[in-house]
Amino acid sequence: MTLKHAEEYRQPEISQSLVRRIRSASRRDIRLMEVCGTHTMSIFRNGIRTVLPETVTLISGPGCPVCVTAQGEIDAFIEAARTEDVIVATFGDLMRVPGTGSSLERERAAGRDVRVVYSAADAVEIARKHPDRKVVFPGVGFETTAPTVAASVLSAAAEGLKNFLVFTAHKRVVPALFALMEMQAVRIDGFILPGHVSVVIGTGAYQPLFEKYRLPGVVAGFEPADILQAVYRLVSQIESGAPGLENAYPRAVTWAGNPKAVQIMETVFRPADAVWRGMGQIPRSGLKFRSRFEDFDARKVLGIRSAAAEAPKGCACGQIITGVLTPPECPLYKKRCTPLNPVGPCMVSSEGTCAAYYRYHSFS
Repeated sequence: MTLKHAEEYRQPEISQSLVRRIRSASRRDIRLMEVCGTHTMSIFRNGIRTVLPETVTLISGPGCPVCVTAQGEIDAFIEAARTEDVIVATFGDLMRVPGTGSSLERERAAGRDVRVVYSAADAVEIARKHPDRKVVFPGVGFETTAPTVAASVLSAAAEGLKNFLVFTAHKRVVPALFALMEMQAVRIDGFILPGHVSVVIGTGAYQPLFEKYRLPGVVAGFEPADILQAVYRLVSQIESGAPGLENAYPRAVTWAGNPKAVQIMETVFRPADAVWRGMGQIPRSGLKFRSRFEDFDARKVLGIRSAAAEAPKGCACGQIITGVLTPPECPLYKKRCTPLNPVGPCMVSSEGTCAAYYRYHSFS
């Protein structure tokens, strides 16, 4: 099925046709993990789970960048906000994520200078306007956002802007998928691979994963027909016993991805071990400043380290982002943990699985 325009992917007739194909093809019990928080929200918003046959189960993976950020890194962002002459410029999703004893939102209420921005470039602009203060941007996100942050560092370097700092907590998707397979905490029969990340890294980035595990993977877009088409391709692969790595999002994703974006990212950052919430330390799954850009490293300049910190007591966010539990299985869900009073990041982020369940599960 070849569609040319985004509007076509929203047409009910096309989605209905794909659902019929899935129902016709599906015979065995299949568990598919979507590895993207935007996919999770789209699946719930469009009621996709309700139209799939009982043989097909969708489970949410570690696709929400705020949710996988370790508790110690959240605490470090809060420590930065408490540092004299520092402005923290952050994405809005991070504001309400609870740290061990506070949050960026609480710090702002207490008088700290914490500002919501829409891009790292906005943080650079704040640094220009306040040359007497350090501006710290918490670098949270996957390969989708890391190139833009790297570009902002390059821009600041070109201007000689020394007061712009990044506290990098970026994560790399493919190493996390390897870790998931090694954990074997939940059965996964196929991956719905992330669209936005794949625009940057390309379908080919998943080839080593496929070659090692021979597990089906399909890159998907975000409209209902995009996701249903990915499910159909995965079901077809599994039922035929012919696993493959496919791109069902060719209007945005290529095999090679965006080499220029990758080059910018790799100019400023290099792979490093990183701690993921619920998954522990994963080799080469994060990004660290290269030595020639360490003057922009908030960890080094401010002397702040991401200390080990326990997740909130009773919060199952770590198990939810690895597919082990669903939100209703968390003892705090809809009790102590709600969107108004979140205990963990899975309920805070717009891409969090708990937030998706809370908003849409009653209707899907």
